[in-house]
Amino acid sequence: MEFIPAKESKLIIWFFDWYTRFLIWRRFRRVIINQEYFPKKDSKTVYFINHNYWWDGLLPLYLNRKLFKQHARALMEDKQMRQYPFFSRIGAFSVNLENPRSSIQSLRYAVESMKRNNSCLFIYPEGKLMPVSDSKPKFKEGLSWLYKKMEGVDFVPVAFYIDHSKANKPDLYISIGEKVNGYSLMEKPDINSLFEESVHNLLVQIKLKLNNSTNNH
Repeated sequence: MEFIPAKESKLIIWFFDWYTRFLIWRRFRRVIINQEYFPKKDSKTVYFINHNYWWDGLLPLYLNRKLFKQHARALMEDKQMRQYPFFSRIGAFSVNLENPRSSIQSLRYAVESMKRNNSCLFIYPEGKLMPVSDSKPKFKEGLSWLYKKMEGVDFVPVAFYIDHSKANKPDLYISIGEKVNGYSLMEKPDINSLFEESVHNLLVQIKLKLNNSTNNH
């Protein structure tokens, strides 16, 4: 399948920012955000996230417009982009996970995108929607490949978790961890494992807080 580049439209981004905020207000009781990473005006950042919900396609736009305010792009599976072509207009570009040569083209496009000032990239390194579980996520090596290719870029773990236990409407928990940098001399599988652990730890912390709040009531 042919590569689909990002073709941002300010009007489409504005509309989906409004639409996403409306959906979140309508579907969730609360949005609880824990933020440990705060990008500076000259920061360049890769945010890597667990992939468990259909909401994952819209939440990066929400986070960037609300908190980060960077020049954002996102990697998205080509099948999904053909089904929902508007995503290219809000900054997504395609990756064909079944074709290694095509995947490298997408990763190189990601590297070029990060040369823009104050740029950021959202990536779901599991590569596909996965059921929620207590085990560590398993990341494809594209994330560690990017880490090896990008200098001066912060790599930041983010965890999304939806809790249905408190009320009719669920709560959305978003945890943004500290940057995970300084491991470029490690081998790619070891870097991947480090990244997997960092997202897993954020999810564990969210669940611990939920358990503690339940036990205290």
